[in-house]
Amino acid sequence: MMALLFVLVRRDGGPGHFGHTRIGYRGHHFTCWKLRTMAPNAGERLKELLQNDPSAREEWEKDHKLRNDPRITKLGKFIRVSVLDELPQLLNVFKGEMSVVGPRRIVDDEVQRYGDKAFEYFAVRPGITGLWQVSGRKITSTLWSHILMRSKFFMHRHL
Repeated sequence: MMALLFVLVRRDGGPGHFGHTRIGYRGHHFTCWKLRTMAPNAGERLKELLQNDPSAREEWEKDHKLRNDPRITKLGKFIRVSVLDELPQLLNVFKGEMSVVGPRRIVDDEVQRYGDKAFEYFAVRPGITGLWQVSGRKITSTLWSHILMRSKFFMHRHL
């Protein structure tokens, strides 16, 4: 299935996968793999959108997410809704960089949100699925304390 999706995603001329640097167990950086769901020129499109649309810029600055992201392809919408974009992360699990269930994987810019509790987050491997993924992926600043609590749960269950 992953090979078929890879071929379908490549039909627009871009790569079939997307790798992005995340922070994992013990603070080590790793490349987290996903099927590409955005247009090949997504970075340029985002830059242009944020320059020309103040409401999109405000939304992006708050959560680094856009509810109606124009960079996502039609096939990408289906792949995201069905969560098939995360299939390549099984490679990260086999390499020992992630677990199947665990806290949300984060980027360097998000570490400050965890404050002095970041060490608790880094005590376990991030998961393909976990609280953030099953709660509708709606992260707001009011949920960060809840996420920290869940991260602590994972740490104590797996150490």
